[in-house]
Amino acid sequence: MVSASVRPPEPAGNVRDPRVVIAAPASGHGKTTVATGLLAALRRRSTRVAPFKVGPDYIDPGYHRVAADRVGRNLDPVLTGEERLAPLFAHGRAGAELSVIEGVMGLFDGRIGGAGQVPAFGSTAHVATVLDAPVVLVVDATGQGHSLAALLHGFRSYHPPVRLGGVILNRVGSARHEEVLREAAEAAGLPVLGVLPRSDGLRVPSRHLGLVTAAEHGADAHEAVEAMADVVEAHVSLDAVVSLARSAPELTGGAWNAGDAAGAEVGASARPTVAVAGGRAFTFGYAEHAELLEAAGAEIAVFDPLRDEGLPAGTAGLVLPGGFPEQHVAELSANAGLRRHIARFAASGAPVHAECGGLLYLAESLDGHPLCGVLGARAEMSSRLTLGYREAVAATESALFAEGARVNGHEFHRTVLTAGHGRNPAWRWRAGAPVAEGFVDGNLHASYLHTHPAGHPRAVARFVGRCAG
Repeated sequence: MVSASVRPPEPAGNVRDPRVVIAAPASGHGKTTVATGLLAALRRRSTRVAPFKVGPDYIDPGYHRVAADRVGRNLDPVLTGEERLAPLFAHGRAGAELSVIEGVMGLFDGRIGGAGQVPAFGSTAHVATVLDAPVVLVVDATGQGHSLAALLHGFRSYHPPVRLGGVILNRVGSARHEEVLREAAEAAGLPVLGVLPRSDGLRVPSRHLGLVTAAEHGADAHEAVEAMADVVEAHVSLDAVVSLARSAPELTGGAWNAGDAAGAEVGASARPTVAVAGGRAFTFGYAEHAELLEAAGAEIAVFDPLRDEGLPAGTAGLVLPGGFPEQHVAELSANAGLRRHIARFAASGAPVHAECGGLLYLAESLDGHPLCGVLGARAEMSSRLTLGYREAVAATESALFAEGARVNGHEFHRTVLTAGHGRNPAWRWRAGAPVAEGFVDGNLHASYLHTHPAGHPRAVARFVGRCAG
């Protein structure tokens, strides 16, 4: 029987900002299972937990939200700037008793091309260092034995400011296997905080861009999260993890504030209605975006393009976030009334902001299915994944950015357009050769590039100002 006994960390010191980072040597070791299960298991103990995800990922925070019953937030120094990490963390953890931060990729994996910076910019280690948070390393123990000691020693000693506080062993095959692994961890000087048995029952369905989102997974998402919580409760010492989280020192400095970040663009009496697409097809968005829209003076009206036949009454501006419209293209296409409404709305010159999945929805078609027809381009699924950070310059004055504005954005898609950009592209950057991407037409801004609104709050305020007329 795989046990959960541990040698606990040092006694807790300051307990005002308890926080812990869940990391791994590489992708696929079980970070999401452990982080999500830990959030849900702590919530079962009536602990108010705040969930975070390192990097631009939109999918894991959806499961975090189910687990914690609290919005999942991203911590991405590339998209928001390193200086905003601690304030955004303080904002996101307000009212919580403990924060769980799930890492991205391997502990030291970050933005490529960082000129040898250690830890790599945007990596889990970078975020853990900025937040001075202890790290738990989740290791897939399949095929591992005493060599685990060398792996743990390497991760522990590679960059000493990253405080590795313990290890959780995943996919352990037997009691004897556990015994060998514990010996290895002891040799490396790291406490074992949990030992999870090998199981195929914890796998969340995946697709071409990763996991199926929690919103699409529906009721099954809750079952998956509860299964993760059951395993973590049975095989991880929650008390040891909490003790480690409480060892984190108090953070200084104030919390990020949407009102201060956005500034005043419209009068209190204006309050233009901004319609934001939601539902199963459009799930990619950052919590700070809605907060900034409201702080800048907008009233948000969420609508579902799979169900609603028209835009909300009084819509003055439209936001079409990313998601998986390709998985629901037949239903989106069948909703011809809404497609026509959106086409008329865009043609009227009203402000429209579309990112990635929203860009696809505005195309003439996707894999032959008619869509809104706002853009002079057709979209098709591709075998090639486009993924990575981009240093982009606004190529055209728009409802969001002045021409020449510089942003850090992120691409994440497996579709292509017959026309990569319109007459007035949204962005230019270099990826070896110069790239022009996106569409700007009056107040319409559509692009594959995801940006984090907290990194460019005045763009949100500018958009609301255009909506107010």
